[in-house]
Amino acid sequence: MSASALYDVPGPKAAARHLLYGVLTTVALAAVVGWVVWKLFDTDQFTYQKWMPFEYRGIQELLLRGLGNTLKAFALTAVLALPFGALFAAGRLSDHRVVRWFATLVVEFFRAMPLLVMIFFIFVAMQVQPLWALVAGLTLYNGSVLAEVFRAGVLAVPKGQREAAFALGLRKTQVMAYVLVPQANRAMLPSIISQLVVALKDTSLGFLITYEEFLHAGKLIATNLDYDLPFIPVVMVIAPVYIGMCLLLSWLARWVEQRGRRSPKIKGGAPIAKAGVAMGLPPEAR
Repeated sequence: MSASALYDVPGPKAAARHLLYGVLTTVALAAVVGWVVWKLFDTDQFTYQKWMPFEYRGIQELLLRGLGNTLKAFALTAVLALPFGALFAAGRLSDHRVVRWFATLVVEFFRAMPLLVMIFFIFVAMQVQPLWALVAGLTLYNGSVLAEVFRAGVLAVPKGQREAAFALGLRKTQVMAYVLVPQANRAMLPSIISQLVVALKDTSLGFLITYEEFLHAGKLIATNLDYDLPFIPVVMVIAPVYIGMCLLLSWLARWVEQRGRRSPKIKGGAPIAKAGVAMGLPPEAR
C-alpha cells in the first residue's frame, strides 16, 4: 500500500486494529445469516409441501412469462429514457433562454414527482394500458435523472476543450458532437448503467397496476394457492433473480468504467489528426 497526500499508511497497531474490525464484522454478519437460516428452518420454510408448487409446469410458465414481461418493460424504458434524457439535457445546455427554462421545468418536475404517483395517474386518469403506463412513468422519471447525468457529464469536460473547438471555427452542434460528448461518455456511462439498474428494479411497481410482471406472478403464486401460503419460498425464488439481473448490470457498469480509464490505443496516425478528419476540418487546421 503506497502513501499519498490524502492517505497515510497504517502502522502495525492500526493494521491490527483494522484486522480486528474486519474479523468482528465478518463474525457479526455470519451470525445474522446463521440466525436467518435457522429461523427459516424453524418455521418450516423448506418443507416439500411449500416448494411443491414450483414443480408444476403452469407455475413455471407463469414465472417465466412474468420475467419476460419485466424484461420487456425494462427494455422499452431504456430505449425511451435514453433519448428523452439526451434531448432535455441538450435543452438545458441551450443558449436560448426559453428552451433552457422549459427543459429545466420538465426535468425538475418529473424528478420531484413520486414515481408511483406518476404511474397511477397515467394508468387511472389517462386510461393507459398497464404496460405503457408503467413504461411512461419509468421513462419520465429515469429520463429526467439521465438528463442531469448527461448535462453534468458535458459540463465536466474542461472548458479549454470547448474554447479550442470554437477557436477552430466549429459550430456548437459540431463542438457537442465531436468534442464534448465523446469525452464525456467515459464519465457518464457508469452512471447511466447505474440508473438503468434503478429502472430495472422499479419495474416491480407494475404489479400495483395489475401489470403481469415478475413480482406480480410471484404474488399470484403466494396468495392463490392452498399450500399453506408459500410466501417465503416465492420470495426466495424471485429475489435472487432480481439480484442477479441488477448485479449483471452493475458488473457491466464497472467493466465500462475500467475500460474508460484505459488510454486509447493509437492506430493509423496521431489521435489529433484523426480527430481533425472526423470533424471535417481542412488539412491545415488538423
